[in-house]
Amino acid sequence: KIYVEKNYVRAVRGGMGYTKTAGNYAASLKAQDEAEKQEYTQVLWLDGVERKYIEEVGTMNVFFVIDDEVITPALQGSILSGITRMSCIEILKHWGMKVTERRISIDEVAEAARTGRLKEAFGSGTAAVISPIGHLKWGDDIMEINNGEIGPISQKLYDTLTGIQWGKLPDELNWTYEVH
Repeated sequence: KIYVEKNYVRAVRGGMGYTKTAGNYAASLKAQDEAEKQEYTQVLWLDGVERKYIEEVGTMNVFFVIDDEVITPALQGSILSGITRMSCIEILKHWGMKVTERRISIDEVAEAARTGRLKEAFGSGTAAVISPIGHLKWGDDIMEINNGEIGPISQKLYDTLTGIQWGKLPDELNWTYEVH
């Protein structure tokens, strides 16, 4: 369950939001506390200027599957260029899926949820690998995604990434090296 934050911001363009620094997380503590009080596990962060474009979820990059397209926010100076994000994009493209990096508003996601076009949402990061999003709270609107369950794309990405990491699946993208 994810709480969409509209009052606080995690990072702004021109700052350090695109880097993995401790200062980026300090700004998130108040909003995270508010989310937890409402029984939400993480915060979905919006941009620091217009507060309508999605940036990250918690400390992870975020993806939305709308219709047959996988959308992730474009890197515009306030979003971490995560290695797991890059890996997801490369794997999805390798599978022949349409992947788009662009600005995506919370209103677009809410509309896709209302019309049944939002199929999945998930975060990606080094520690969690893939973290499915089953519910989003935006104001009074609570969006349920894929009946609150992990979706097939999220599950397949998780299985593929961890399979490659543990040497249980072939590395078709030549990311791994054997170290002696």
